[in-house]
Amino acid sequence: MPNSTGPSENNQPRVEVDHSPKPAHATTGSSTTPRSRLTKTPKVIANGRRAFMWYLLALVVVVIDQWTKWLAETKLTFHEPVPVIEPFLNWTLAYNYGAAFSFLADAGGWQKWFFSGLALVMSLFLIIYLIKAPRKATLLSFGLALVLGGAVGNLIDRLLHGHVIDFIHVHNADVWHYPIFNIADMGISIGVALIVIDMLFLEKKRGT
Repeated sequence: MPNSTGPSENNQPRVEVDHSPKPAHATTGSSTTPRSRLTKTPKVIANGRRAFMWYLLALVVVVIDQWTKWLAETKLTFHEPVPVIEPFLNWTLAYNYGAAFSFLADAGGWQKWFFSGLALVMSLFLIIYLIKAPRKATLLSFGLALVLGGAVGNLIDRLLHGHVIDFIHVHNADVWHYPIFNIADMGISIGVALIVIDMLFLEKKRGT
């Protein structure tokens, strides 16, 4: 005869056991796995073969630079200005035996090989760096390509003529004159400006 005062088996509460696998670590981090380790750093993809596209841009700068210098040599007379936009712009053929702003122009001839060697080393560095530069860093690669084209353009002048051919003369009447320059100089100046902008404002955003 069953005991009326005892608990009935049908009245016992059921306890469900969760047999699903437990994660090794919580995504919010724990004492053994900090949150920082759970966040993966995005992989930086280099230009690689796409650097060829930037080499083409550098080649365009070289071609335009050499073509305009050829025009200046054949159409202009040395140190005789040809007004283009008065009183701000002239075409004036000039030769630079030194570096920018005629630095070391009167050094005696050794500066030709010094600046040629410097331009060659810089060009080789830029060729290699364009391969390793981040693919997403378009502005950086653009600037590097412009600097490369400008460096090669002026290097050709030094090796062929012993001096750099300049013809772009910016001035303000006879009050102020900017040193005469060329397309290669423009490529170098604009390229350096783009590289600086990338370093200051874009490099940290892409995490490189």
